[in-house]
Amino acid sequence: MVRLRCFDELDSTEGTVQLHDEADDGRLILHPRPNPDDPNDPLNWPRWKKHVCFGAVCAFTFLTNYAIGGLSPAFYGLGIEFGKTQTEVTALLLWPILVLGVFNFFWVPLANYFGKRPVFPSPGQAQRHSVQLDLYFLHERGNYLGLYMNAIAGGNTIGPLICGFVITSLSWRWHKWIAFILTAVNWIVVLMFVPETRYDRSYLETSPNPTLRSDTDRADASDEELGNGASAEKVISSNSRETPRHPALRCKQVPKKTWWQELSLWSGVPKDTNLFVMFIRPFPLIAYPPIIFAFLAYAVSLAWVVAINILNSFLLQAPPYSWKPSINGLINIPGLIGNIIGAIIGGWLVDKYSDRHSKKHNGVFQPESRLHLLWIAGIIVPAGCLVFGYGAQDSLNWTSLFFGYGMVAVGLTAVPVATMTYVSDCYLPVNADALLLVNGLKNIVAFGFLQGVVPWVTVAGYASTFGTQAGVYVAILLLALPLIFFGQRIRHASARWRLIL
Repeated sequence: MVRLRCFDELDSTEGTVQLHDEADDGRLILHPRPNPDDPNDPLNWPRWKKHVCFGAVCAFTFLTNYAIGGLSPAFYGLGIEFGKTQTEVTALLLWPILVLGVFNFFWVPLANYFGKRPVFPSPGQAQRHSVQLDLYFLHERGNYLGLYMNAIAGGNTIGPLICGFVITSLSWRWHKWIAFILTAVNWIVVLMFVPETRYDRSYLETSPNPTLRSDTDRADASDEELGNGASAEKVISSNSRETPRHPALRCKQVPKKTWWQELSLWSGVPKDTNLFVMFIRPFPLIAYPPIIFAFLAYAVSLAWVVAINILNSFLLQAPPYSWKPSINGLINIPGLIGNIIGAIIGGWLVDKYSDRHSKKHNGVFQPESRLHLLWIAGIIVPAGCLVFGYGAQDSLNWTSLFFGYGMVAVGLTAVPVATMTYVSDCYLPVNADALLLVNGLKNIVAFGFLQGVVPWVTVAGYASTFGTQAGVYVAILLLALPLIFFGQRIRHASARWRLIL
């Protein structure tokens, strides 16, 4: 018989952790805790190895969207070439969005059961995001998720930017061939240089949490001691004193795997569950308020950008603009700039803010601090909707369309980075299932909206359509207020709900 558990059985902290040790000059405490006896723990990997693995993940994600969303400058010409309506042509982008979302519910459970490595070359965004959580610590999550989100968004901005010139010089078919070649190369890199990142650290999390130096601090200390003539043995001994071990962790040093061993596609399966449970396990988590907010905020951030992406070729390649696809593709430059700015706001800036916030509260980290800067996107994105909508409605100078798109694009990275990192902080032991819901449901909701955006614009006009979008965006982000002010109470109450399979 299946037994439903409370979340606090898995994590008694409920996401609230001591990030800085106030008794030791505010020294950083690492979360999750790396296994000091296992060099194969992804958290113990050298930084270069983490970055290579993470870079391959980002490249695969980028190329997925490059192949699909990059075709958008060709939509106007494809409609003429094949005699299709605007709605029929935009389906080339809308249905892949739905498939990418729905198939998260298939690929992610397989990856959780059999391991990420054998399932990795598949369209599961939640699965790839969880790789980033396997490699980096809590205080780094926002920054690296920002880079990952730039890879996702970059496929929809750099892709159309390049595709515009490819279409003008060659044909839209060459865009697909280029995507195939690049993806094949990336697949080989993944096969050779991305080991399994799944790691069971449940027994580590049940023991008292020691104060640990960050990996950078430890490396700097080791370099300094070795530079003064200290032996390697002294450095190891010193670091052992700095990282007190619980008796449960005092075990024999695990031998480091060889590169050939890391190429194995088999890493075992969980002994305490089965594949059927893996498939149904995520769905009860939809009851958690942070997950509801995260997927709604991500959905509107995605949908508003994709709406502009599928509409701009019909605007700019038709009179009065009458641009070539190569020039049309340039609208993605402000989109790319907006994505980068958004990733910095939602990632690096939120990381710094959360770290500073914890220091002001006796070193205690509260996940809700990730949401405090959402007001920035809450102002920029709706303003961008209005600028683009009225610019398109009145055929204003192209700069209004460019600026509007760039402002809306800020939300595509800023909001998902902040909200998904927030969800990961709150529900780390079940983060793969939680992020599966966020990524899967946001694509389904975005698909539903985008199915109607072309008829909506046709009937109501651009100004009314994008004005309404601005209002909806503000309304969704306002849902963050209960989480910001009462988030700890909500987490404390919901941690007792029996939802975990």
